[in-house]
Amino acid sequence: MPADRLLELVELRVRRPEAVAEAAQRRRKPGALLGDHGRLMMIAADHPARGALRAGDRPLAMADRGDLLDRLCLALSRPGVNGVLGTPDVLEDLLLLGALDGKVVVGSMNRGGLAGTAFEIDDRFTAFDAASLAAAGFEGGKMLVRIDPEDHATAATLESCGRAVSELAAHRLMAMVEPFISHRVDGRVRNELTAEAMIRASTVAAGLGNTSAHTWLKVPIVDEMERAMAATTLPALILGGEVTEDQDAAFASWSKALALPTVKGLVIGRSLLYPPGDDVAGAVDAAVGLL
Repeated sequence: MPADRLLELVELRVRRPEAVAEAAQRRRKPGALLGDHGRLMMIAADHPARGALRAGDRPLAMADRGDLLDRLCLALSRPGVNGVLGTPDVLEDLLLLGALDGKVVVGSMNRGGLAGTAFEIDDRFTAFDAASLAAAGFEGGKMLVRIDPEDHATAATLESCGRAVSELAAHRLMAMVEPFISHRVDGRVRNELTAEAMIRASTVAAGLGNTSAHTWLKVPIVDEMERAMAATTLPALILGGEVTEDQDAAFASWSKALALPTVKGLVIGRSLLYPPGDDVAGAVDAAVGLL
C-alpha cells in the first residue's frame, strides 16, 4: 500500500472519526449471502486481534497493517470473492478504503481468548456485538466456541455464545459459529481435529441460542468429513487453517468437502493472504475455481 494512502487513513481516523460510520452507511450492500457461483467465498482477517500473527514460517507475518490491508484489498478485488470476516479495526480500515462495496461483511465478536494465554478458553466478547453489527449494516457476526472438557471457563463461553446467537437472530443476521473440542497440551490450547470431535462440537454449536434459523457453522477439514458434516442440517463453511507448503493438497481437501450437501463455501484467511510464493491473486483465484 502506498505510504500516502496509509497516511491518509491515519489522518482520517485522527481528524474525522465519524468517517467510519459515514462509510458504513454509504456501503453498497450485497443482494444475497451467496455469490454468482452459488457459494459464499470469504476472506478471513480476524487473527491479529487474538495476538495470532503467524502465517506459515513467518511469526509476525500479519504484524504490518499496511501490508495486510494491501493483501486484503487485492484478495477482495478478485472475481468470485464475495465476503470478508474481520474485527472492527480491520473492517473499518477496509470501509475507509472503499473495499467492502457489494461484499458480505461478517464481524468477529469474541476475541478475548488471546492465543497462548492461561485464559484462552475464557473467550470473552470484546469486539462486535449484535447491535453494533446491525447498526453498521453488516451481514453477520462470527464467534469461536472452544469446548475444553477440563476447563470450567468453557461454560461461560458457551453461555455468551448462546446469547450472541439469539441476539443476531433477532436482527436477522447470520451467526457464524466456529466450534472445536479443545485440550491443553504442554500448556497450550490445541484443537482436536477428528471426525468424532467435530461431530460433538458441531452438535453443541447447532443447539446454541433460542433459534438456529440464522446459524451457520465454520468448520475445519478432518478425516471422514462426510461423517462430521452429517451431524447437523445447518449450512457450513470450510475454514483454511494454518498455511501449508503443500497448497495443492489443501485445495484438494477443500474441493472434496465442497461436494458435501451442507457445505456452502469457504472462509480462508492466512492460506490465501500469505500463500507459498506470496502470489495472493493466484491463490485466491485457484480457491474460487473450486466453487
